[in-house]
Amino acid sequence: MKSQIRILAIDDGSFSFEEIKTPVVGVVMRLPGYIEGVMTTEVEIDGNNSTKQLIKMLKNSRYLDQLKLIMLDGVALGGFNVIDVHRLHEELDIPVITVTRDKPDFDEIEKALRKYFDDWEPRLAMMRSIEPREFQTDHTPIWVGSVGIEPDTLAEILKLATVQGALPEALRISHLIASAISRGESRGRA
Repeated sequence: MKSQIRILAIDDGSFSFEEIKTPVVGVVMRLPGYIEGVMTTEVEIDGNNSTKQLIKMLKNSRYLDQLKLIMLDGVALGGFNVIDVHRLHEELDIPVITVTRDKPDFDEIEKALRKYFDDWEPRLAMMRSIEPREFQTDHTPIWVGSVGIEPDTLAEILKLATVQGALPEALRISHLIASAISRGESRGRA
């Protein structure tokens, strides 16, 4: 694998549940750490438009044909606006991964979905459609779900993409930018 492949890392901004939308930022990075571009969109908080918005953002991007991987901070944006990672992969023909610091607790997720959403079943089904696996880093393990990429290739990309800490650098930067857009200053950790 070439060391200078381009990846896209996507994260949402900070929000409160009184708001209607939250910003979403995509950072295009040429590995190991050169930022080539930034793109933005918005999704509805707890809505159903995240997949559509990401596809639209990418299809309108000049980077689409160059990307070798789409990296998501989890499987939902704006609360429980769940991303259909299989549809994202199929429509864009790019491997997709989800990255989290902790193993998802699907029992707790199901309880929350049942409490707040009439359409909890399809949301949960999309979230469970990829089984996250533990990946060791130089610091703490992360949990990664994947579609369209072999485990060995994924491990190699994660190693190249992680500069410091446990999370890939592009994901960390997308979080910083998205939180700065939504709150005027970056906050929290990706």
